[in-house]
Amino acid sequence: MTTSAPAPFRHVAVIGLGLLGGSVARAVKTYAPDATVSGFDADAAVRRRAREIALCDTIAESAGEAVREADLVVLCVPVGAMGAAARALAADLPHGALVTDVGSSKASVARALADALPGHAVIPAHPVAGTEQSGPDAGFATLFRNRWCILTPPADADPALLARLAAFWETLGARVDIMDAEHHDLVLAVTSHLPHLIAYTIVGTASDLEAVTQSEVIKYSAGGFRDFTRIAASDPTMWRDVFLNNRDAVLDMLQRFTEDLMGLQKAIRVGDGAALFDHFAHTRAIRRSIIEQGQDDARPDFGRVHDAGTDRRSGQQE
Repeated sequence: MTTSAPAPFRHVAVIGLGLLGGSVARAVKTYAPDATVSGFDADAAVRRRAREIALCDTIAESAGEAVREADLVVLCVPVGAMGAAARALAADLPHGALVTDVGSSKASVARALADALPGHAVIPAHPVAGTEQSGPDAGFATLFRNRWCILTPPADADPALLARLAAFWETLGARVDIMDAEHHDLVLAVTSHLPHLIAYTIVGTASDLEAVTQSEVIKYSAGGFRDFTRIAASDPTMWRDVFLNNRDAVLDMLQRFTEDLMGLQKAIRVGDGAALFDHFAHTRAIRRSIIEQGQDDARPDFGRVHDAGTDRRSGQQE
């Protein structure tokens, strides 16, 4: 049975109505039904579809119209578009409203929002949750349940507003952590951004080999490759912006990964089975730790549903 709590904010404006924006809207309506939800998307077709499925209480025709009565504004656009989205609503943003976001890189977003909204309260955030799907139909109210939401407040953030934002994400089911924006970007570079880059690369390599393997790469793809293709199916605009906006941390992690990969390459070349075994045993223990902390499923085949039902639980984190 769905339970609800008093809403930390009375009117939530969601700017960007794709997977994350749609999930925020649905989660607010489910878990904080006394709050009003207004929405806007720059794509007219998305706005039409959002109205058809009653995604929000109201769908505005401009960002400014969406935020005029809001006390919380959640920017759910690609990180490269955050500054422009904030500037589009700045003139209509109520005094005292809090602006946050859901972007996967934080230092660049913090700078962009501070520049676009001087004098307004801004606390960036990153709910570490998602799937490879996109669009207004892709979201669902339980996306944030038992997932981490990382808040990266500026040094001068109002403690009361920070507490309210934390309560907002907890109302949607998330577990909240607070950290420095630069530290967030380093952590996410290794836990999310680099794995996505590897997935895009290996799927591209497999595609290039299709002519050589006579389509057997796709025909006989096993679970590991299937998971890579799922990750590599993520929204290309979003991930382009993530890599460009978090380039320093990603390049640092990519260099470290390359060095580790060269070590494994050498172990395979010289037949050093002990080195390979020790490395694989170490990484297996990390997998167990992730399961123990409730961040994934220990069931066979990652808890996939093998009947006609839809498996919402297999979505990757972002």
